[in-house]
Amino acid sequence: MRTQEPNVRIHNFDEVALGYTEEQAVAEAERCLNCKKKPCSSGCPVGVDIPGFIELIKERDFLGAAKKVKESNNLPAICGRVCPQEAQCEKYCALGKKGESVAIGRLERFVADRERECGVETPPLPEPQGKKVAVVGSGPAGLTVAADLAKLGYGVTMFEALHDPGGVLIYGIPQFRLPKEIVKGEIDYIKGLGVDLKVDSLIGRIQSVDELLADGYNAVFIGTGAGLPNFMNIPGENLNGVYSANEFLTRTNLMKAYQFPEYDTPIKVGKLAAVIGGGNVAMDSARCALRLGAEEVYIIYRRSEKEMPARAEEIEHAVEEGVKLNLLCAPTRIIGEDGWVKALECIKFELGEADESGRRRPVPIEGSEFIMEMDTVVMAIGNSPNPLISQTTPDLETGWRGILVADPETGLTTKPGVYAGGDIVTGAATVISAMGAGKRAAAAIDRYLKGDDS
Repeated sequence: MRTQEPNVRIHNFDEVALGYTEEQAVAEAERCLNCKKKPCSSGCPVGVDIPGFIELIKERDFLGAAKKVKESNNLPAICGRVCPQEAQCEKYCALGKKGESVAIGRLERFVADRERECGVETPPLPEPQGKKVAVVGSGPAGLTVAADLAKLGYGVTMFEALHDPGGVLIYGIPQFRLPKEIVKGEIDYIKGLGVDLKVDSLIGRIQSVDELLADGYNAVFIGTGAGLPNFMNIPGENLNGVYSANEFLTRTNLMKAYQFPEYDTPIKVGKLAAVIGGGNVAMDSARCALRLGAEEVYIIYRRSEKEMPARAEEIEHAVEEGVKLNLLCAPTRIIGEDGWVKALECIKFELGEADESGRRRPVPIEGSEFIMEMDTVVMAIGNSPNPLISQTTPDLETGWRGILVADPETGLTTKPGVYAGGDIVTGAATVISAMGAGKRAAAAIDRYLKGDDS
């Protein structure tokens, strides 16, 4: 797929990947074998009929292909850009056994973009069911639940704590990877289904879950994600110039720090920036730091590149742009001067035996400490759920790091009529896994409200 040249894109926040042309999309679709057993669809968390929509691309019925995708996926333009297809649908493509899988994600993006260019149509809606559902959080899980339930005729109100809906899609993923106008277009489609959206509405403060139920909502879905950043608890983390990835990306994306002074939310990155972590969030932070003016940006990760959880494409793009991978090391303290970051002390590691994650455990090498001059440090080592919902709803059971206890197949929590899904249940995961949880929860809520829990 065409992309901006690295030496050009590091100076802008425009989308890096430029998408397929019509001819490229048809040529890629014609590689599909249209397998009868549809192994690719079994790898899709939301169950898209993948051979079905690809067959329509072969026939150049691009709008029909988009409608086919939307039978199962309410956010195709988003998924086509940020889903790890290589570890899901494309992993099971028959062609991938001996060569290269069909580029399913890129084809999904193509048809979604073509539909947006032509004008998105709202599908016919059923008669109202006469029952209401509150959806707390407007990230990928909440958007999916809201859309699926609206299509079934339920009155849905979605509550978003921030001033723009979209959750991590808006404040967590950079413009150059997922343009905000794409997210807003998908949300407009969901609002067109009749979903009522209330922003600046922090549930747990303006109302509790119990108060929502008492206020006439027949069920509640909680999809508030994992927005509480984790830190290493090393000396110097309270210095100016140390950010959580949440703050760094929120200020960059939602508050548009990259458009300073038009938007008065600057980020002082200095010349040297380090991002601690090896996931997609770390790659996003590092690539943002480059675009915000850092001359050198380092990814500091305690394992090797093979163990990095980030998508291969994201690592490749970061390295192309000049991000340096400083692997098999981790910070031990942040050194300050006059209250600001001055340097980073790190220690080197070697890999030992595999741990419970299946990756080889990093073992520190005694006496291997070294110092790196640094102006900015971004901690991208994961997140936990914000405890506000659980603290204000005592009969919701929580587990490790405050995640909500919920049935993985239905999303039902320990409180009747209250469901949950996405990162608040699993911990930080992918957009598409949150959407899959949302679809399962929507189906379970439908059964619950119809009195059919079989």
